[in-house]
Amino acid sequence: MQTRTEYDLLGEQQVPAEAWYGIQTQRAKQNFNITGVPISHFPELIRALAMVKAAAARANHQLGLLPGHKAEAIEAACADIIRGELHDQFIVDLIQGGAGTSTNMNANEVIANLALSKLGHERGRYKELHPNNDVNRSQSTNDAYPTAARLAIVFAAQPLKEAIAGLQHSLADKGREFAHILKMGRTQLQDAVPMTLGQEFEAFAVNLGEEEARIDDACRLLCEVNLGGTAIGTGINAHPRYARLAVNELADIAELPVSLAGNLVEATSDMGAFVTFSSVLKRLAVKLSKLSNDLRLLSSGPRTGLGEISLPAMQPGSSIMPGKVNPVIPEAMNQTAFQVMGADLAVTLAAEAGQLQLNAMEPLIIYNLLNSCRMLGEAIRMLDERCVRGIEANEAQCASHVANSIGIVTALVPHIGYDNASRIAGQALLSGAGVAELVQKEGLLSEAQLAAILSPAAMVAPVEA
Repeated sequence: MQTRTEYDLLGEQQVPAEAWYGIQTQRAKQNFNITGVPISHFPELIRALAMVKAAAARANHQLGLLPGHKAEAIEAACADIIRGELHDQFIVDLIQGGAGTSTNMNANEVIANLALSKLGHERGRYKELHPNNDVNRSQSTNDAYPTAARLAIVFAAQPLKEAIAGLQHSLADKGREFAHILKMGRTQLQDAVPMTLGQEFEAFAVNLGEEEARIDDACRLLCEVNLGGTAIGTGINAHPRYARLAVNELADIAELPVSLAGNLVEATSDMGAFVTFSSVLKRLAVKLSKLSNDLRLLSSGPRTGLGEISLPAMQPGSSIMPGKVNPVIPEAMNQTAFQVMGADLAVTLAAEAGQLQLNAMEPLIIYNLLNSCRMLGEAIRMLDERCVRGIEANEAQCASHVANSIGIVTALVPHIGYDNASRIAGQALLSGAGVAELVQKEGLLSEAQLAAILSPAAMVAPVEA
């Protein structure tokens, strides 16, 4: 393999001649082989890094700190990367020491070499355009990296929101489809009072629909950035007007309501917005796991469980039990949710581990948030397309559960009193007789009165006495 020689603080290093990255990226590749997941795994992060570098180049040029030909070349290189080019050159592991320096330098080097090629120079000719002096001008890893990370998470949240909306729509459709089907509601896994299967699915939809607004709230927090604060928020090595110029340009490039933090020292060390976003993902995961649990319970059986709904069969369920079909899609959703809940703890611990003016654990935070966004989005689409849309109601089983349940006695309490209702329930439990049969036998209510009280309309919504 042909190589080129590059130099840094530690000496020289051979870099593949065809690589668009440089020596610091090469060292990071050698040092950090932890997850096997390079930063290119999340194109949102690569695009966001290029946006930050393009905004910085524009601001530096406006301030007279970067010659026009260099600014134009850098911006053109960034535009290529934003469109998806050379993402395979972003090779450093997402988990790394140095608070993201390796990620920042990977971006600086790729952009510098791509800009050099646009100026007619060979890769590595940094005397003509330098990764640090030009691409990273007026920046530090400590403001460029977290700013890009915040944008990347906001980008990643959009397909997640779309997935949530799709699943919510499918659940609402099932709510309308099942609106006429009477079934037993349950509390603590015991018979409670009747409801419709449609009410159950409508509640699922409403519960999930709340999460889009929570994601939007968290994204607004992430749009406040510390770009221009450089190393620790004091703005050393940056022009006094650079921060606002760069943030305005970034808002234009990213098409997001990006704003400059009020106190850059505080913003450089604060991980609060990341923690908030992580907690929103955890909240969503908890709800999705509960939904999956309910789908598994409602479809349990098919002959010895609740069996009130049937999930679409996706694959044979056993290597030894013929005919068995498992609820594999909700099970996969459960596992995804557990992973996201665990990731939230990792984010929490990493955020707490910050010291003084910087949090060196940001790479772990970014890895977990981007990974959780992607996993949740894919799992939600799976649950929607391969499970919820194909759910069928077992209407006869639902009706049988209602007919055989002692729980309907609750509807009789206002008419025969709690003591009579308790006695009737006990007799029904011991004898196996129906509640309505025993009430009529004792002459507590007439057949017509029972029919009115125990009608579906009367049992699933409030009615006037």
